[in-house]
Amino acid sequence: MNKIFLWSITAALAGFLFGFDTVVISGADTKLQELWHTSDVFHGSVVMAMALWGTVIGAIFGGIPTNTIGRKKTLIWIGVLFLGSAIGSSLANDPWTFAFFRFLGGLGIGASTIAAPAYVSEIAPAKDRGRLVSLYQFNIVLGILIAFLSNYLLRDAGENAWRWMIGVMAFPAFFYTIIVFGIPESPRWLLSKSRLDEAKTVLQKIDPSAKMEDLMLEMHVGENEDQKGETIFLKKYRFPLLLAFLIAVFNQFSGINAFLYYAPRIFAEAGLEESAALMSSVGIGLTNLVFTLFGVFLIDVLGRKVLMYIGSVGYIISLGLVSAAFFLKWEGMAVPIFLFMFIASHAIGQGAVIWVFISEIFPNHLRAGGQAFGSSTHWVLAAIIPSMIPFLFSTIGAGVVFLIFAVMMVFQLLFVIFMMPETKGKSLEELQETVFKQ
Repeated sequence: MNKIFLWSITAALAGFLFGFDTVVISGADTKLQELWHTSDVFHGSVVMAMALWGTVIGAIFGGIPTNTIGRKKTLIWIGVLFLGSAIGSSLANDPWTFAFFRFLGGLGIGASTIAAPAYVSEIAPAKDRGRLVSLYQFNIVLGILIAFLSNYLLRDAGENAWRWMIGVMAFPAFFYTIIVFGIPESPRWLLSKSRLDEAKTVLQKIDPSAKMEDLMLEMHVGENEDQKGETIFLKKYRFPLLLAFLIAVFNQFSGINAFLYYAPRIFAEAGLEESAALMSSVGIGLTNLVFTLFGVFLIDVLGRKVLMYIGSVGYIISLGLVSAAFFLKWEGMAVPIFLFMFIASHAIGQGAVIWVFISEIFPNHLRAGGQAFGSSTHWVLAAIIPSMIPFLFSTIGAGVVFLIFAVMMVFQLLFVIFMMPETKGKSLEELQETVFKQ
């Protein structure tokens, strides 16, 4: 188990780079616009957003290398992309070069949401799979916090402090790229490519008591030669496809990314002064980390559905209260407290569950493609919804926006009650049988 944990945390460190890369740009935001004298539209859509569009592309097409060259090699290339992005963007002298290298980092983020959870889910024993795969989400949250701290510590590093803020990511990216060479390839992927001897060697490393024949028998239950040309869009895979689509849609219609991107703006809308708004943003980061830890430890104890029940009810209550606070013009710390409840609900529910659940519900030969579908749905909405927030706040108002999010979470609760299967403690092959029979 110690080896599996070490390999899992190594792969999950891609999540740390994901979180760090996503947030580190915030420290260079205004400085870059002043430096290159760009318009608000160009700065927002090219300089700042290019990494996000790289993420969408990486999520859409990341299943191809994950399935073709393997989980391990894809993770190595993800490290190379992050490393190149950090060095290139920190040395850039014009906005287009900067945007290009940020785009490379985005490709790494998108692909990592497929390759890392797929790899960990395939090497982890069923009883620990949820906890080990959710280490990816924990690393995302940790990366976000460390990026905020790094930006703060480097804020006075001279006129080109922004170069240090962005370039410092080269150190964890280089470290990750080196250590990921030390993990074995997924035995399930090797078996899917008929590399039996290699699969047997890796399986013996993972679990000396495991029998190759048992895994082969499990993996080939219901499989035949016709499956070689299959895609996730066949009628028989409609249910897992719908599950992946809905959990990704509800994840973003909770308003989580919209909130994380605009937390200081939301606090300011609620009447907090700038310093209080920034301090509340730090509190959000810490709350996210603490409750993500709870989610990691509870996901294999309580199960995926129970965490989603807790998160859904918490969403509905907290978002309803935030909406009421804006409508009734409650002042002081009411909105920050309600939003702390919202972040806690997300971290212990959707935050802990989404990447684990999507990595479990597709068959071995289509897992990468299924994750690419779920991940790309998530990232397209993550690009669209936050971009609408300033416009929506100025037109229909913050109270209506948060009310819409609360109503969407009522639909999520219905999804959990009536559609979502429990995946705790079952092997991937058992799930392959049960999910498709629904």
